[in-house]
Parts: sequence; C-alpha cells; structure tokens
Amino acid sequence: MAQAWKCAGLRWSAEGPVLRWAGGRSSALARGRRVAFAVAEGGVRTCVGARGNACPLRAAVPGRSTGARCEECARLDRAHSVAADTIADDPQPYRVYLAWFGPGLVKVGITARARGAARLLEQGAVCFSWLGCGPLMAARRTEELLRAALGVPDRIPYAHKRAVRAALPGDRAERTAEIAELHARAVALGGWPESLTPEPFEGVDHADVFGIGDPDRCPPATSSATSPTAAGPDLHLATERGVVVLDTRLMTGWELVAAGGDPCAVPVRGFREAAGVQDGLF
Repeated sequence: MAQAWKCAGLRWSAEGPVLRWAGGRSSALARGRRVAFAVAEGGVRTCVGARGNACPLRAAVPGRSTGARCEECARLDRAHSVAADTIADDPQPYRVYLAWFGPGLVKVGITARARGAARLLEQGAVCFSWLGCGPLMAARRTEELLRAALGVPDRIPYAHKRAVRAALPGDRAERTAEIAELHARAVALGGWPESLTPEPFEGVDHADVFGIGDPDRCPPATSSATSPTAAGPDLHLATERGVVVLDTRLMTGWELVAAGGDPCAVPVRGFREAAGVQDGLF
C-alpha cells in the first residue's frame, strides 16, 4: 500500500514555494518538477487543527473549505491572531505595506518585520512597497488611517486576484504605478502615529518570481503535471489538458499518495476573465 502524506499547505520562503506535510517535511516546488498525486483510497478530509495543535476530534471538514478547520479549531486559531485583530501586545516591530494585485486592486496591510516579504508572496501580491515600520498598534492605526482617508481596503477576495492575473500589464513600471501614486498620497496625509517610521517608496515586483512576467512561460490561469509556477497559494500546472490552476488551500487536510504516470483526472472549471467570478480550481 502506497505511503500517504497529509498535506499542510503551500508556504513561501526566501528560496521559493514549498508544499508542507504534517510532521514537518516539505517538498520544494522547483520549475520543471513533476507533480503527481491522488487522494488515498477511502480518504476523508479532516481538520488541520489550530496553532500547531492537532484537532482532538479529527473532525471531517468540507472539501471546498479553504481553511480546512472545524468550527472549534477555527475559533481557537483566531483567538490569538494579529490577522484577526485579537492580539495587541506583540512586542516585535511591524511593517505597513501597499500591495497591488492587478489594475484597480490595491490593499493596505501589515506584517511582522521579521517575515520579510513572505506575507506578500503568500497573498499573491504582484507588486508591493513598504510604507512604514513601528509597533503593532501604530501599524494598525496607520492601516486604519489609509482605509478611512483614502478608501484603501485591507482585504481583497482571492478570486478577484486570480481573475485579473491573466491580463496584467507587461511593463514593470505600469505594474507599480498605482502603488507609487498611492504611496505619495499616503505620505502626504496628516495624523500618522509618531512611533511609526515612514519608509520611502520602493516598488518590488513579483511577476518573475510567480512566473507570470512572460505570458509564453506561464499561460493565463488555466493532477499529473509538470513545470509548476506558483502565485500566492496557486500552482499553475502544465498538464495534457492544458494549464490548470490548483488552489493548494483545498489540498490541506487530505492524505495524498503518489499517482505515478496517471493523467490529470480532477474536475476543473473553465477560466473566466471577469473579476469576482473565478473560484478556486480542483
């Protein structure tokens, strides 16, 4: 019987994207590497637990859940979370950033300085710039200032990000123009917390990191597959059926086995270019 591995999701590091497995192992997703897997026979998707702890009930979770947590574990995971705004005493410094995902899709957010750009890569930010750095609550107040004064959201539905990724401007200057203009407007605002140190505009472009800078290398958003590129949680896989986008958030909680040379047999949805109508595939 083939050995099964429980998927713990895709994570980004300075070396690139990796698939993580329960128990601490990981698989680097280098371009050109073959990716072939299947759900173990009789497999059931189970809760991934909360904050590094296994779910005591091994509760079953829906196949379309991107969080892969039962109700109780989801509550525990958000009970002490910067993202959920349920922690205010984290002593480490935080950075405020502006992130661009496509024309008209810009958001403001914060991330721990120690994480570098990992948070931006995980979100699928095509371009970004730091805006300032300081204590957690100062970063939060700056984030709220931009929301209130400039109407910049702090969340963008992931389906919107994916839908516009297929038709991005080919020029780096075009891709960074919106956040450059917004950065200038943000710096000109009054009311910044004194403990937050502003940072100059420096547009960082992830198009080549994601493999979307050259449309011939990674076709628009489209599993035995090869040549994976990744953007945020998505894997772009070249299959005999064309390029398929796999939302790796839907892999978590499943026990997977090697699929050998089997053809890509998962159901897929056709790609639609209009923002807001594209759900995760797989």
